[in-house]
Amino acid sequence: MAFFRLGARRLTVAWLLLLACASAAARQVLHTEPSAYAPVVVYEDGGERCLTFGSAGNGGRQTCVPVDGSPRMVLSYTRMMVSALLAQPAPARVLVIGLGGGTLPTALAALLPQARIDVVEIDPAVDRVAQAWFGFRPSARLRVHHDDGRAYVERAVHEGSQYDLVLLDAFDADYIPRHLTTQEFLRQVRALLAPQGVLAANTFSSSDFYDRESATYASVFGECFNLRAGNRVIIAVNGTLPDEASLARNEALWAARLEPYGVDLERERLRYARRLDFPAGTRVLRDGE
Repeated sequence: MAFFRLGARRLTVAWLLLLACASAAARQVLHTEPSAYAPVVVYEDGGERCLTFGSAGNGGRQTCVPVDGSPRMVLSYTRMMVSALLAQPAPARVLVIGLGGGTLPTALAALLPQARIDVVEIDPAVDRVAQAWFGFRPSARLRVHHDDGRAYVERAVHEGSQYDLVLLDAFDADYIPRHLTTQEFLRQVRALLAPQGVLAANTFSSSDFYDRESATYASVFGECFNLRAGNRVIIAVNGTLPDEASLARNEALWAARLEPYGVDLERERLRYARRLDFPAGTRVLRDGE
């Protein structure tokens, strides 16, 4: 009987591997852009066009859009990120760190026609792919800066710039670059935010750094919103978190406008947990560690 159970487990693993291989084979690679960092790969699968780093078989998806041209946001983290409009409903200046296929800046440019949006992307290859394959279009008020996100933030703080909304969505092939996770960096981001300005940061809902990320954000911003659906999005405020009545008012303001993007704003608002969960004594992430 023990032998049978072992054999069943082996069969299950083999079946899962077969399914994974079949799924990878179904992906149609459209383009691979050479890069100094990692190849930028565009593929289609199941009616979606996606961008990933390295290869189409690595399971990663930095961006996905419907091939039918719909503005619907495919990935749950993008819907959580754009829900930051619940906390900052009228940003005049927006900073997006990490371009990917341009889903977030493209949506915000349409939703906020008076806003000035700066996008920082370290890899020009990503910018080329976003424009050629994902319909991303820079303009006079939607500008792309090929720079390291931290260097841009520190220079902007030095120059006295301020932003009402900062979206941190910078990933390499593995995770967020380490220098964009530390207490020192987040202090610079807070200095860049206008009063009551909002930071929305895309992270993983399960990682070796989960507790330390939570402790680090809490050390800089205090109480934060902690949203989880696939990925985790931390929403922090340079000031006090909006109360439930404010969130509800902003939901009424934005719900209909976000529907074409597949954003159920009531559902997103219910994710707004007011606690970053981490054990007492958790060490923050610091430069040089």
